[in-house]
Amino acid sequence: MAVLGLLLALLSGCGARDAQARREAEPISTWFDVTVDKLPLRVQLAVTSEEMARGLMGRRDLAQNQGMLFTYRSPTRMSFYMRNTPTPLDIGFFDSDGVLREVYPLYPYDEKTVASRSDELKYALEVNQGWFSANGVKPGARLDLAAVGKALEARGFEQR
Repeated sequence: MAVLGLLLALLSGCGARDAQARREAEPISTWFDVTVDKLPLRVQLAVTSEEMARGLMGRRDLAQNQGMLFTYRSPTRMSFYMRNTPTPLDIGFFDSDGVLREVYPLYPYDEKTVASRSDELKYALEVNQGWFSANGVKPGARLDLAAVGKALEARGFEQR
């Protein structure tokens, strides 16, 4: 019985270390409030190339009104895929004025690239699949760039 207790204690310790390692591997530990057409979201910002490359890989804990906002230095064509990402997502591409231009579904573990049509995009927002349609958010909706600027500043970055 003592051996079983010791084994359980060791295994639970390993689980705690694994959970801690996952938290440390997350791209950003701070959540920020932003809005899209006045609908509130809590997002993590992906700003550095490492954060952008990791994105939401491995994440299963994205709540209903949470997401990740990718910010780029200048307008560009965007492409995303779902390597090692178990959560079905939608991605919305916004231009430099914060106007939503395109929305696409992303499927778990799908490594097929989903590319934007436009090369004039500056922000990408990943949310749980169905969020855009469930909230009536369509192209033309606006991302609150003032809130994005404050979030970037809080992370030590300038609004781009």
